[in-house]
Amino acid sequence: MLEHGGRLRLAAQEYGIPLAEWLDLSTGISPWPWSLPSVPASAWMRLPEDSDGLESAARRYYGAEKLLPLPGSQAAIQLLPRMRRPGKVGVVSPCYAEHAEAWRAAGHILREVSENEVAQHLERFDVLVVVNPNNPTGRRIEPGVLLEWHTRLLERGGWLVVDEAFMDCTPEQSLVTRCASRPGLVVLRSFGKFFGLAGARLGFAFAEPRLLAALAQLVGPWAVSGPTRWVAQAVLGDQDAQIQRRRDLSGASRRLAGLLGEYGFAPQGGTALFQWVVSMRSQALRDHLARQGILVRLFETPASLRFGLPPDEAGWQRLERGLFTFNQMENLR
Repeated sequence: MLEHGGRLRLAAQEYGIPLAEWLDLSTGISPWPWSLPSVPASAWMRLPEDSDGLESAARRYYGAEKLLPLPGSQAAIQLLPRMRRPGKVGVVSPCYAEHAEAWRAAGHILREVSENEVAQHLERFDVLVVVNPNNPTGRRIEPGVLLEWHTRLLERGGWLVVDEAFMDCTPEQSLVTRCASRPGLVVLRSFGKFFGLAGARLGFAFAEPRLLAALAQLVGPWAVSGPTRWVAQAVLGDQDAQIQRRRDLSGASRRLAGLLGEYGFAPQGGTALFQWVVSMRSQALRDHLARQGILVRLFETPASLRFGLPPDEAGWQRLERGLFTFNQMENLR
């Protein structure tokens, strides 16, 4: 299993700090709860049905006619590599590590490339995987560039797979509304991050109907639970709350970038849900914050940290104290 953010229980054991006393900034998940509807008993007692309204609500929210609900976009990340014979796959890196791991595990020859190297290597790839906006760098690639890559891949029967897990705050940059049903294009979206409902385990795939049908066969029946389907319909239809959430997340992310910069850790990238800091002091800062019950996500290559958003003013103050005391400690050395 690859390491991910959100492993709070493990951190609590490692640092001897009770679970309830942690400030978890290690994920890119919205820290604020959504107003949820009551779930009727029937959603728990009956098998889920495709005609319950979830697909319709998702089509309106994402602006696409063809989609497949999934038990998290992670399901597609693991299954898509099994839908092609082993070939040559490029992954624009650094990015969410599960992509490379899944294609490699399915027997494909994998090459991790930077965005600038794609043009040089694209003719050698059968599949190109892009996380957009990227996790953890926050880098966004323009739709026109992605569509040019897609056209070149499609000429040889290739795929472009675009993971848009962090796209909800910038929907105008999404490929879903433009061309999600084009042959050879697969777009993935995550429900849990923007809506702050990661535990629901819901995601969506967008592609041509034939590919979606094949993916549905691999996923199997009743992949998304009845209660999740019920809650997601209501949340996806709450347009006023979505507009306000985008404003709140964007404002909080700007505040986070400013706070980090004030203490010498100006971010090199980010999204509305996180900021990314590259620093040779990443390991030391991560450990210092963890000893104060603040969990952030450490990356080794390059040495960097991803900071999620504090949920409240107390959380902001704790993070600022942690940064302040770290700088004090460093200055004494």
